[in-house]
Amino acid sequence: MTEELKKYESTIKKKHSVSWSPKYDEEFRTDLNRIVFIPIVVKTFEKLGWDLVYQDEKSAEAKIKRDLWQWGQKITVTFDYGKVKVKSVSLGNEFWDIGRNSKRVKLFIYAFQQTEKEFDIEALTELEQQTEKANNWDDYEIPESLPTPKKRREPKLWIPIVGGLLTALLLGYVVAILSVKGIYVIGLFEVGVALAIGFAFKFLIKASNFTNYDILNYTLIGMVVLVYGSNQYFQYHIILQEINYEAIGFFEFLKLRLEAGLTIKSLNTGWIGLVISWIFQLGFTYAIGMLRLASNLTSYQLERVPMKVVDFAFYHFVKDKSENQVRSELSKMGWTEEQDQNEVFESIGALQGATELNRME
Repeated sequence: MTEELKKYESTIKKKHSVSWSPKYDEEFRTDLNRIVFIPIVVKTFEKLGWDLVYQDEKSAEAKIKRDLWQWGQKITVTFDYGKVKVKSVSLGNEFWDIGRNSKRVKLFIYAFQQTEKEFDIEALTELEQQTEKANNWDDYEIPESLPTPKKRREPKLWIPIVGGLLTALLLGYVVAILSVKGIYVIGLFEVGVALAIGFAFKFLIKASNFTNYDILNYTLIGMVVLVYGSNQYFQYHIILQEINYEAIGFFEFLKLRLEAGLTIKSLNTGWIGLVISWIFQLGFTYAIGMLRLASNLTSYQLERVPMKVVDFAFYHFVKDKSENQVRSELSKMGWTEEQDQNEVFESIGALQGATELNRME
């Protein structure tokens, strides 16, 4: 950030916001057209040192990385026939933004207007031409050849299913031991379980070459339920062995647990608190596990197809060719098998998925 921008930032009067995910927005007008507006927004983000995470024809988004004192903010700039809306939203679990969102919005507006002044009519015309060429991929040179497809492997659904089953049972046993020993920490261990499941998926997806997200997501749900279901069952056996109680059935054990309820420090929340804690375990673990699954799946879909091939296919889509026409172009370059072509299309989708993950608040 330039000294001028730092100096202006220090003069901004902040407006505090207190809410779940605090936010602040302002509007202003510009005489710029839609084509040159977004490149100037991106240039402004660069001046401010903010990370661009998304852009399309009418909007752009950037994030400010978190540090020790804040979760960070996400700034969205939207163009609508000369009217510009700038919105900043707090990320993470921040409840009071201490005025940061208003400060970011006002700083962006000032920096944008200063950047806009750097372009005269001639420079704007040149920027418009460059932007249209970039959007249309006019500078792309069609290669004479493409890397050959890797040795094809048939997707094997049984690998993530069996691997997921074994992983869930192992995690359920570990959680049961920790719970019986009294060192289980609500929240921390759910994160640990979710990360462990995500780590397992990273290898299971690669080993199986199976990339159907819906089925993998159902597998994830089954794993989460099995982890905490088997956790109760393993606890049942461990407790019976340690205290030598007269043998009781598993469902009788669950009934006794519900009657005992959940005690937090000296407060017994009863069976309601226990049930709520179980629901929290399932939901929180699944939410984090789903993000890890999506991230690992996206990474694998991108790494198995050379980017040169992805760019080649995407270029033809930009030129308004149909899927069958793109398949024909890929066939001419040696990518003749339908599965190989499907993996190219999945990689294009993974690029979009990676962008969406990066945009998440």
